[in-house]
Amino acid sequence: MTGGLLFAPKTARELAYRVLERYRLTGCFVQDELATEFASGAWPPTDRRFITELVCGVVRRQLALTEILRPAISRPWDRIEPELVTLLWLGAYQLAYLDRVPAFAAIHETVEIARSLGQLRWTGFANGILRTISRVVDPNPIDQPAANALPIGQGRYRRIQADIFPDPAVDLPGYVSLAYSLPMWLVERWAKVFDHDQLLSLAEAVNSVPALYVRINRRRISVSDLQQRWQAEGIVSEIVPGLDALRVHEAGNIEELPGYAEGWFAPQDLTAMQAAIRLAPDPDDRVWDMCAAPGTKTCHLAELRDDHGSLLATDVHAERLAFVLSGADRLGLTSIQTAVISSELYDLPRGPFEAILVDAPCSNTGVLHRRPEARWRLLPQDFEELPAIQQGLLKAAVQRLSPGGRVLYSTCSIERDENQAVIARVMAQTPDLQLVDEALFLPGPQGDGGYQALLVRNKP
Repeated sequence: MTGGLLFAPKTARELAYRVLERYRLTGCFVQDELATEFASGAWPPTDRRFITELVCGVVRRQLALTEILRPAISRPWDRIEPELVTLLWLGAYQLAYLDRVPAFAAIHETVEIARSLGQLRWTGFANGILRTISRVVDPNPIDQPAANALPIGQGRYRRIQADIFPDPAVDLPGYVSLAYSLPMWLVERWAKVFDHDQLLSLAEAVNSVPALYVRINRRRISVSDLQQRWQAEGIVSEIVPGLDALRVHEAGNIEELPGYAEGWFAPQDLTAMQAAIRLAPDPDDRVWDMCAAPGTKTCHLAELRDDHGSLLATDVHAERLAFVLSGADRLGLTSIQTAVISSELYDLPRGPFEAILVDAPCSNTGVLHRRPEARWRLLPQDFEELPAIQQGLLKAAVQRLSPGGRVLYSTCSIERDENQAVIARVMAQTPDLQLVDEALFLPGPQGDGGYQALLVRNKP
C-alpha cells in the first residue's frame, strides 16, 4: 500500500505518518524530507517541532517501541502490515515518551489517521492496542534502569508493568540495545571499550535532542551584541565561555533567526568548532580543506584568518561543494576557492600547504543523535572499509604538507579504528610526522562526539 504517501495530511500526526512511511519505503533522510514538507506547507513552528519530534523519535526508538507493543498483540509481529506497524509505533511513541500529550489525544488522533487512509479495518485494532499501552505505561518517571524501565531522556525512566527488557544487572548490552534502541552489534562493540556508566551515558546521549549552537561571525558582530539583539526579539540564548558561540533555546527554523541572512552567525556544534581552532591557521598560510562540503569548517578557517590569504576547499561532490561558496557568500568571505576532486585522489592539488584540514568521511557514531536513521544504516564491515579510506586521505594530505606544516585529522566518530588507529598507521609510514595534540569527544550536553588529531611535519 502506498496510500500513506499519497494522502494530503491535515494534521501534524498525519504528516509525521507520511514522512515515516516515505522513510520506510525509500530509505530517505528524514531531516531532508521534513525540510521539503515544511517548505511546501504552512505549518506553524509548534507543529514543526512536534512533527520533527514524532518522526525522529520513532525512527530512533523503533526497537524499544516494538518491545513495548509485542505483549499487547496476540498475532505474530511479522504478520502485521508494515503500514500498520508505522501507525502503532507513532501512537506508542506519544504514549511512552511524550509527557505533555494526553493519552486520549494520542490514541484518538493516531487512530484517525487510519480513517484518513481509508483503512477502517485498522481502527478497532489500533485503538485497542494503544489503549492497552496507555494502561501498562506508568506516567511517573523513575531514575534507575531495570528490566521494566524505559529510558525516556535526561536520566529518567518510565516504568512498564511487565519486564520487557533484559535485566541490566545481568545483561547490560542486551538492555541497552533494546531499551535505548540501538543495533546489538554496535552496543557489544561499545561494551568492549566503555564501562557500565559510560555505556549508559553514551546510549542516553545518542538518543537526546541535539542542542543548537551558533558560531558568531566576529567580522560582522560580537557575541554579546547578537545575544542582546535576539533577546529584544524574545529569543533566549546563552554565551558559551571561551568561544565565539551561543547556545540557542527553542530556535525553530534557523534561517528565520535575526541575522542569518546578514551573515552574523553559522550553526555549528561546539566539538566541530574546535577543529579550525585546533588547526589555528595563520593569515599567511596556504590552507587546504580537503573534504570541505558543506563548508561550515571551511568558513570558520577563513574567519579565523580574517578572510586573508589563500584557502582551497575541495570535495568529491560538486553539488555539495556549491554549499561552500553559498555559505561563504552569506558570511561575507572572499578568500575561499573551490575545486572538485575525484574519489580516486589522482587529481589532488600539488601544494605544498602550511595548514590542511582532513575532515574525513566516517561512521558518524559521535552524531547519531543528529541523524536519526544513521544507526540503522551502519554495518559491521563499515569499520573495516572506512579506515582504509580515511588512511588514504590522510596520507595524501601529509604528502602535500610543507616542512613545519600542520594537518588536522577530524572525524565525527568515536571509534578507535577510525581515529587513533588511523593516526598510528600513517605515522608509522611517515617518520617525520609528529602528533602534537589529540582529543576524543564523547557525545553529551557539552557537544557532539568526535575525534581530532593535530600532526606536524618536522623541518629537515
